[in-house]
Amino acid sequence: MTKRIAFQGEPGAYSHQACHEARPDMEALPCNTFEEVIAAVRTGEADLAMLPIENTTYGRVADIHRLLPESGLHIVDEAFVRVRISLLGQPGVTLEDIDMVRAHLVLLPQSANFLKLHGIKGVAAADSAGAARVLAESDATTEGVLASELAAEIYDLNVLASDIEDHGHNTTRFVIMSREPDMSRRGELEMMTTFVFEVRNIPAALYKAMGGFATNGVNMTKLESYMVDGSFTATRFYADIEGHPDDPPVRRALEELDYFTNSLSILGVYPSAEPRHL
Repeated sequence: MTKRIAFQGEPGAYSHQACHEARPDMEALPCNTFEEVIAAVRTGEADLAMLPIENTTYGRVADIHRLLPESGLHIVDEAFVRVRISLLGQPGVTLEDIDMVRAHLVLLPQSANFLKLHGIKGVAAADSAGAARVLAESDATTEGVLASELAAEIYDLNVLASDIEDHGHNTTRFVIMSREPDMSRRGELEMMTTFVFEVRNIPAALYKAMGGFATNGVNMTKLESYMVDGSFTATRFYADIEGHPDDPPVRRALEELDYFTNSLSILGVYPSAEPRHL
């Protein structure tokens, strides 16, 4: 039986591209929401979940940090997708024919210079891959969409221009989640550990909690805070560190962290992806 990996969005979305690149041997299962992606894995409809967690241009993806601790799933891998924006049009249409494009709101400002140069108006759409599907079902010859080349392939559209984003660094980081954790050491690079915690309500609790990582030489690559259940007093922290919980420095740092927290939960242990080292 072919294994499935669930993602949020329409076929051709950048999350679909992430599935295609990271797990080419698996069938990609589109879902309407992140909650549906998580539910698909929990119920066994899918084997893995592909969830975007942060973007180099727009920061963290809304709601993901809130959903992950309660998902019941475990991070087993990470993937990085370079967001390459293409202008797609109907077969036979040229770039000069296009006077308006539709795209997800976040893609339009990223291609502002190109659109201005060619006198093209940008109109926001709920989903770029969905906009590609709608265009393919229409007979519009002066409209285009900004989306991935995968969307062009799926919906039989022509790529009228490639890599039209203003800056070449736009990358989205995804986490791949499973019903079961995988604590084994794997991959050729170092391991990563992701966890969430809430500090105790004592003076300088966060400072003291972080001290163990500094004194043990553990590199923390991410630390973000967010409110829990809308409370201004209960703050949860999300963190990524380099290393495996069985590494003595990491073990000591986590033991010290646990002393200053009300709760500490490891979300996943997984190999560091190559783009981190470029």
